[in-house]
Amino acid sequence: MNANALPKLAAVLGIAVFAILPTAGLPAFYDSFFYIVFFWVSLSTSWALLSGFAGYFSLGHAAFFGVGMYTTATLTTQFQVPFLATVPIAAAAAALLGIGIGAVVFRLKRLRGELFALLTLAVTFVIATIILNTPIDGGAGVFMSAVPMPNLMPTQTGTIYVLGFAMCVLTLAIAWKVAHSRLGMGLFAIHDDEDVAEAKGVPTFRYKMAAFALSAGIAGAVGGIHAMYVGFLTVGGTFELTVPLYVVLMSVLGGSRHWFGPTIGATVITTLLYAFISGGEAMIGRAIVGLILIIAILRLPDGVVPAVQKWLRRRKAAATTEPAAAVVPVVPPPAKLIGERNILEVRGVTKRFGGLQALDGVDLDVREGEILGLVGPNGSGKTTLINAISGFYPLSSGTIAVDGVQIGHLPAHEIAGRGVARTYQIPRPFVNMTVLDNVALAATFGGPARPAAEIRDEALHWIAFTGLAGKEGALPAELNLHERKFLELARALAARPKLLLLDEVLSGLNPAEVDNAIRLVRAIRAQGATIVFVEHLMRAVVELSDRIAVLNEGKLFALGAPREVMRDPRVISIYLGKAYAA
Repeated sequence: MNANALPKLAAVLGIAVFAILPTAGLPAFYDSFFYIVFFWVSLSTSWALLSGFAGYFSLGHAAFFGVGMYTTATLTTQFQVPFLATVPIAAAAAALLGIGIGAVVFRLKRLRGELFALLTLAVTFVIATIILNTPIDGGAGVFMSAVPMPNLMPTQTGTIYVLGFAMCVLTLAIAWKVAHSRLGMGLFAIHDDEDVAEAKGVPTFRYKMAAFALSAGIAGAVGGIHAMYVGFLTVGGTFELTVPLYVVLMSVLGGSRHWFGPTIGATVITTLLYAFISGGEAMIGRAIVGLILIIAILRLPDGVVPAVQKWLRRRKAAATTEPAAAVVPVVPPPAKLIGERNILEVRGVTKRFGGLQALDGVDLDVREGEILGLVGPNGSGKTTLINAISGFYPLSSGTIAVDGVQIGHLPAHEIAGRGVARTYQIPRPFVNMTVLDNVALAATFGGPARPAAEIRDEALHWIAFTGLAGKEGALPAELNLHERKFLELARALAARPKLLLLDEVLSGLNPAEVDNAIRLVRAIRAQGATIVFVEHLMRAVVELSDRIAVLNEGKLFALGAPREVMRDPRVISIYLGKAYAA
């Protein structure tokens, strides 16, 4: 049997077994126990869709869960809406709350980490206060004992079991689909480095909104079902802090970046707590769970599932002695001579940071197929210009056009989609993604949608092109600086850019590695690329450049052929001082 078919077969068998379990004649205790497991699996997995996948750590999951519970309770008790019909409405209400919060906070990229966690926690208190002081609850709570239970199974506990199981299967199916989709790849990149993800073409705002809506919506649906299970709702019992704490602990234990990780954590913690609570030793159970979590965080900081994946990857790498598999070639575009058409046109570009003027009226053209060296003293505005072209800094004034299209007003991901790719002076790979996944992401978002097999072949081509063949399964932390620099190049090339921006790609390399990098840039040029590169190593600048542009104090200081510019007394003076220029 194909090894890839085993997980699918196991999933089908597992679903079949749990689906028929209520008909096995087991005591009602087991229906309730398994429902609680399904409940926490669904809730923790929904939390991981935003906080684990995208890295936006939330402590406000009780808000969306609680909105779902009270939506179902209100519709069933006050408006006599059938219970099952209220569950999708509960999901929609919670999703709308998530979308409303995201529309505000995701505009501010600095609201991450503890700030985002505290903000979502504050939202929970606000929602709880509103519900407590309105007729939705009014302080008396909401009784659902008179709400008719749908007859899905012969017993009420069996019906609750089936509803919880169906919700769990749906949640895991959504999580699996997201993790293996373009959306999931983008969310994982956002988790590691949101700015770089944007530069590689990921529409970060839209993807975060989608993750928040899914996360909140699933939590709302889970809450709607749970309202029928508990039968009596109070604000204190619904919006308590233990809800987000448990989902965080369960997700972290299993591995919040993996779609199946929260299932492991939720199952282990729920089973332990249930075992000790049923034995009258609830406090001991909580203490043991806490001890397990401490050990897991110290020994397995990424969670159980990622730790197992890492072990399997290392074992596979150690067992592989044969050479890397042959790469399916991707036919490159034909090499071109320098054309007359301008790929890049910079007109009067100015950038101010408060009282500091980093760029001052820069005018610059780069022709198709040209290599333009961008040099100047530290602080002259070189990287600022690269950041302005790639969309990281909004312009104070001026315009930038790529291939005749104005891009100065566009966000970074749209500029990437129009054929601009860049590298970073200090490599910024996605640290939790393999070399292959890093490059595949750039190939995925750098152009129109393509089949996964074609994207993989494209990524393998550029990995081999940059000399990283055999490193496809390695994490960036396992590469040396030279290899991480070349990973930056492979990611940029995978987007098939019209314009390639290289920011000090040679810095930190030894002489042999510099020679290797120069050969690689020449090979990139032979593919027909148009390149603007910032560099301090003058030997490389003179060898590679068709023209050199010199920036000084934010202004274009000199422009021309390499040797002419570097012999210009004015250029020498800004590097070495007037005494050397004389």
